[in-house]
Amino acid sequence: MQLYDKDLLSMQEVRELVGAAKKAQQELAGMTQEQVDRIVRAIADAGVRNARRLAEMANEDTGFGKVEDKVIKNVFGSRGVYEYIKDMKTVGELERDEVNKTRTIAVPVGVIAGLIPSTNPTSTALYKSEIAIKAGNAIVFSPHPTALRCIMETVKVIRQAISEAGGNENLVSCITIPTMEATDNLMRHRDVALILATGGSAMVRAAYSSGTPAIGVGPGNGPAYLEKTCDLPLAVKRILDSKTFDWGTICASEQSIICDEDMAAAVQAEMEKQGAYFLDDAERAKLGKFILRANGTMNPEIVGRSVETIAKLAGLDRVPVSARVLVAREDGVGRGHPYSNEKLGPILAFYTGKDYRDVCEKVCTILRYEGAGHTFSMHTKDEQMVDYFAKRVPVSRVIVNTASALGGIGASTALMPALTLGCGAVGDSATSENVGPMQLLNTRKVAYGLRELDDIRQGAPDCSDGICQSTGGGISETDLEAIVRMVVSRMKKA
Repeated sequence: MQLYDKDLLSMQEVRELVGAAKKAQQELAGMTQEQVDRIVRAIADAGVRNARRLAEMANEDTGFGKVEDKVIKNVFGSRGVYEYIKDMKTVGELERDEVNKTRTIAVPVGVIAGLIPSTNPTSTALYKSEIAIKAGNAIVFSPHPTALRCIMETVKVIRQAISEAGGNENLVSCITIPTMEATDNLMRHRDVALILATGGSAMVRAAYSSGTPAIGVGPGNGPAYLEKTCDLPLAVKRILDSKTFDWGTICASEQSIICDEDMAAAVQAEMEKQGAYFLDDAERAKLGKFILRANGTMNPEIVGRSVETIAKLAGLDRVPVSARVLVAREDGVGRGHPYSNEKLGPILAFYTGKDYRDVCEKVCTILRYEGAGHTFSMHTKDEQMVDYFAKRVPVSRVIVNTASALGGIGASTALMPALTLGCGAVGDSATSENVGPMQLLNTRKVAYGLRELDDIRQGAPDCSDGICQSTGGGISETDLEAIVRMVVSRMKKA
């Protein structure tokens, strides 16, 4: 029977892709660490070679961001990721503890469903392919429809690199007929072991409700605190560089800035000096109605667009051509305060607080409204301030004295280079880490017996009168020595 319906064709394609991926993953599972690493290196090299071509395609397809910055993201998603993970042990025995007689074996999860967003399509495909294969898995991509062409071309580059390195090209594949039904079938397929979801909140919620284990990430809505001891010109430069990098499409980019009240005038003056345009009340209200849709979600027309484009779309006539970002003063959080939401474009909210304690409370309020578990950044020379905020702010990343967009993904910091940033339990995510190979494999423990039942019973308390009391002998000398060895061993590893 010939299939003609698009939905049916897409679901049939999913079954075929997953079947081929499963076979390829089984072949990969028999390879050595060196063979796996050769494949990952080949993908990284291919990503760098094709970085500009793929960046141009992504920009043409989506209209988002800047080609030059997308080139950097493609190199980051290929070579940057590879350099960080290349020496990781991910195949076979990962660890052996001779003292406590335990061994840890790496176990690939199998076939992964990878959801690719339109904001970082080519770089995310490169990154997810590398970490999936490094962990011994195959991955099948569900592409965002608006970025289908550039994602398919990226997958073509990746598959050729895999084949040339001696692997099965079906380790990485992509749905060519993207439909909601195809994505749903992919996530629920019995041979898909894990979902790696990067995209909008609705997509992430669908991944978690699919019944398949999933690693998803919530929205970013990170505030940036300009603390009074900071180098103000440098801090502002970092923030504006971050917010204009690929026109704000990285979810770790700053969404609002906040400072003490007595610094507000100086901060505004420095921001204006470096190209920020502060909206007046009328402009603020006009743009505020444009950046969110009626249902309260972000208007896709502002995503990854230049200041000039956003100003024209919103009908702002007085914004100078030289403006790098649009800044709106905000005094509240939640419905009725559109600038308190995530804005994946060159738009910033501007808050003030009475002092650092008030600032911290406002930062927490913003994040609990949207962005909990994601990223917070601050600029300061006071380590006590870093400690104060790090203990209180509900995020997985506190980024200090660097551009938050680049620091959060691990480009300007020593974090795992990643384009999927876990938000932890507070952000409804399965991990708080920058997702890498170690989140895409399981471990199998091999443990040898150290004590006999008689030894364990010897240390049991005396409960003869109904209340358990120490037997006097307590833990046997043999058990105590074993515990001491265990503690010393763990301290050395730490």
